[in-house]
Amino acid sequence: MSDARVPVTVVIAARNEGAEIGACVASVAWADEVLVVENDSTDDTVEQARRAGATVFSHPFTTIGAQRNAAIARARHEWILVLDADERATPEVASAVTAAIGSGTQRAFRVRRRNLFFGREIRHGGWEKDRPVRLFRHELRYDERPVHEHVIVDGEVGLLSAPFIHEPYATLGEYFEKLHRYSGWWATQQHARGRRARVTDLVVRPPLRFLTMWVIRQGFRDGIHGVVLAVLGAVSVAAKYAQLWALDRRGK
Repeated sequence: MSDARVPVTVVIAARNEGAEIGACVASVAWADEVLVVENDSTDDTVEQARRAGATVFSHPFTTIGAQRNAAIARARHEWILVLDADERATPEVASAVTAAIGSGTQRAFRVRRRNLFFGREIRHGGWEKDRPVRLFRHELRYDERPVHEHVIVDGEVGLLSAPFIHEPYATLGEYFEKLHRYSGWWATQQHARGRRARVTDLVVRPPLRFLTMWVIRQGFRDGIHGVVLAVLGAVSVAAKYAQLWALDRRGK
């Protein structure tokens, strides 16, 4: 890469990510514009992001998709690259983005994520298939569902040639905090659609998730890390349906 900035706007949604946001922004220092959209941070997220070179603005939170869309609307470049605060762009990403936006073949590109869990890259259990759409043209937007948001794309989607590094959970406490939030959002979304938790959901789905991750998707090949992730996957499913059950009981 030359010293010229890559003509892309990087979008990062963050709240209370003071420990992560500086390194995240620094990993895309080659981008011509970096926008951080935050909401109600009580730590030094804003200060750290600005110190690293990002433009920061606040936006009332409804969903992650809505936060990202608010930043995309402010972007000055035709191409958008989306990161989370717990992701880092490898040095090769700059060259890969330059090649992708110059190809003229697709409006959007998936990005492979090398997922780390307690210091180990996870290569099985389903984590190896993690390829969200993260590079796309400015006119595209996220849907604004509470969980599992995605970019709405018509047509062929390419694959960026370089990965992100992703370490979503620094501690188990962080995992369970996120689990509480996301399972609640998921349950609220499903309940609004008329879905209700059944006994079979609570009895069958959690162990099925464990077997799927550890056996069918070969999570056992990741050793003890794979066992822990399969167990946590089962706990996650149980939490979602328990929250859904609780919403139904609350309404009766």
